[in-house]
Amino acid sequence: MNDAVARMYLAALDETVTLLPKLRDLSPQVVAIAKCFTTAWDAGAKVLFAGNGGSAADAMHFSEELVVRYAKDRRALASLALLDVTAVTCAGNDMGFEQIFSRQIEALARPGDVFVGITTSGNSPNILRAFAAAKKVGAINVGFLGKDGGAAASLCDVALVVPSHNTARIQEAHKLIFHSLCDYIDAWAMGS
Repeated sequence: MNDAVARMYLAALDETVTLLPKLRDLSPQVVAIAKCFTTAWDAGAKVLFAGNGGSAADAMHFSEELVVRYAKDRRALASLALLDVTAVTCAGNDMGFEQIFSRQIEALARPGDVFVGITTSGNSPNILRAFAAAKKVGAINVGFLGKDGGAAASLCDVALVVPSHNTARIQEAHKLIFHSLCDYIDAWAMGS
């Protein structure tokens, strides 16, 4: 058992070490996302997040870093994860799971807001519908994606596609990238 655990652990590390240098190529998208966020906040707009499963947890985590704090005490930044249990279950029950986020976008998003859809496959039907709804209201679409970006890539104003087919590695890369954005956002919000 110990050998099997060690082999799997080392394989995951090796896969991560191979992926990390490829993330350097995403620098232009990271810069573009930072500009989308700061432009929205400068205009009094907000950032909305959505994802499924582990990506839903990431949506809540990312939003919380903006609203409360990341590493520095700075002003709160307008952000919301679209994961109100009553809205999600009502829309899922009454309209279908594909509309759990798009319905909230219709209610909450405004022109100039940023919608961040997180989908490691790029093909989650409810995230695709949310991107379409956000585009319709004039929000900016940012995708935290994986694999080849899937159908979501073409719906995004900025598509950040982690070049991996392993869901765990994609999610880990999303966290690393978002935390690097938070470093910048902390400095920006404090006027540095």
